[in-house]
Amino acid sequence: MVLALLVCGLVVLLVAVGLFVFGLRRRLIQRSGGTFDCSLRWNVAEDPDTSGKGWVYGVARYSGDRINWFRVFSYAPRPRRSLERSAIEVLARRAPEGEEELALLSDSVVLGCVHQGTRLELAMSEDALTGFLAWLEAAPPGQRVNVA
Repeated sequence: MVLALLVCGLVVLLVAVGLFVFGLRRRLIQRSGGTFDCSLRWNVAEDPDTSGKGWVYGVARYSGDRINWFRVFSYAPRPRRSLERSAIEVLARRAPEGEEELALLSDSVVLGCVHQGTRLELAMSEDALTGFLAWLEAAPPGQRVNVA
């Protein structure tokens, strides 16, 4: 009986520590500011896939001339993807369709892009989209910006 209580207590403690580390990591990512919730679907086909598969929830952070994208459900301290401003080309903008509406946050807008030859989709709120497009267009003189 004592052993069972000890094991249960240890499991509860490990779960609590795991949740605390998730929260601490997110707080450290957001500490420097310039972050927004952003789901990402990497290496997508040309036709929009509305099945909702492939979307990964994350947090994006502006960092100079790049955006660093971090998975939310990860312990990794480094970004999973890093997108350079000069290499991002915006192709299309659309509302989530079909099962995508269940996979994304409720107020999301899907942005179809190409980054260094790889097609990807970003889903973010309307406010975050306005900031993202303004950041793209605010490139230093001499850099090309491709916003559709």
